[in-house]
Parts: sequence; C-alpha cells; structure tokens
Amino acid sequence: MHLSNEIVLRPRFKFIVDQDNEFLLDLFEKTKSTQSEYIVTRIDDHVFIKFPKQKQQFWSPQLHLEINKNENDKSSTIYGLFGPSPTVWTMFMFFHFIVIGLFLGFGVWTYTNWSLDNEYSLQLFTTLFMIVVWCVLYFGGSIGKKSGMDEMHSLHHFMRDTLRSHNIHSEE
Repeated sequence: MHLSNEIVLRPRFKFIVDQDNEFLLDLFEKTKSTQSEYIVTRIDDHVFIKFPKQKQQFWSPQLHLEINKNENDKSSTIYGLFGPSPTVWTMFMFFHFIVIGLFLGFGVWTYTNWSLDNEYSLQLFTTLFMIVVWCVLYFGGSIGKKSGMDEMHSLHHFMRDTLRSHNIHSEE
C-alpha cells in the first residue's frame, strides 16, 4: 500500500457503472422505505448513507456518494467519500486551525524575542508543544478512523448490495 493511502483520514473511491445516474439515484432513494438499518438521504446528485442516531458513536462514519452522468454514454461515475459526521469533521478541523494559528503566533513571538535577545524559552516550548498537540490530533483521527473501520465496511457493503440487487456491475 502506498504511503499516501495510509495517511488519508477520509478514504475515497471511484468507479463507473453501466447505468443512468437518475436510475441509480432513485434506486438509493427507494432504499429509505425498504430497510431501517441505514439512513439514506438524497440531495441532487448526492447520496448520504449513515447509521441511525441510536447506532452512532462519536467516530461513526458516513458514506457520501456523488453519482455523475457520463456525457459519452449511458454510464455513470460514482465517487465515494467516507468521513465522520459533518459536526465531528468541522470540530476536528477547527482544532487543527487553532493549533496551526497558535504554532505560527508563538513561532513569530519566539523569533521576535530571539532576535531582540530577550528570553524566549516559554514561547519556544509552546511552539514545540503545538507540534505535539497536532500529532495527538492526527493520531486521534487515525484511531477514530480505525475504530470506525467495521462501520465503513458495513456502509460499503450496503452500497454494493444495493447496486447488485439490480444486477448493476461496476468497472473498477
């Protein structure tokens, strides 16, 4: 496996299906009433598949599918993205931006004090500590992704089984 695949926090996939995108979108929309294990939401060409609230944990993933019509033929391309709920992802990114801002701010303060020959050990410690906090956030996200791996597989199997239930084959 490539290194870039190991550090991705939000795995993606893409494949082509020999079916019109409206048919596929309607197919996923019909699954709302035929099953209760997942919540399926459709907005335009996007389908969101997630677990009901009572089955969700903090790191429970959701699957976002974008189903686009291919211009040349009657096939469609399905783009999939696994990720945490938008609320968790927003909070996670907010913490990253705060850490980056503090790192830059304390880094400038450290450099300014160093260039003026003032004491800068506290600022340097805080700057280096922000690197540690960023690593903790990164590894926390990785642990969250691993804890939701079974749920990711479950969402992917649901998507695959929904497509196979109508003999829809993909070209991966």
